[in-house]
Amino acid sequence: MYDVVVVYPVIESDRGREVLLGEKLTGLGAGRVVGPGGKVEPGESLTQAAVRELEEEVGLVALESDLIPIAQISYPFPTRPHLSQRSHAFLLTQFDGVVRESNELKPSWFSLWEIPFERMWSDASLWLPHALEKRFQKATITIGELDDVLSIDWED
Repeated sequence: MYDVVVVYPVIESDRGREVLLGEKLTGLGAGRVVGPGGKVEPGESLTQAAVRELEEEVGLVALESDLIPIAQISYPFPTRPHLSQRSHAFLLTQFDGVVRESNELKPSWFSLWEIPFERMWSDASLWLPHALEKRFQKATITIGELDDVLSIDWED
């Protein structure tokens, strides 16, 4: 199981709170809406990887100290074990830069009330709304052959 990081930048706008998500253009999950992120490289801390991935994928610059941990979710893929991963999610409210598209992600801001869960991984609606409210989520979510949720084991 390898480690990945995901960052959810949040702003206050005239539409209320908004989160930056994007359409994944390549790799696992292509075509789905996801948060900016990716694999942790050898020798990197989770926060170093989160800052690097955020800048690479959407052009935002952040300090490691501004990342707020909001979830740690293990994803076993029993029929595709090479995809099994542990995801570390962070909320971010302070950052610099201008949002831009990359070859990996086409970003857009979404009101927290209009998050397109139907276009995301099947588990997102089960934990992301709570995590975005800074309620730390920890779970093991087993993903099936059709990218469906087979089981959830919530941890305290």
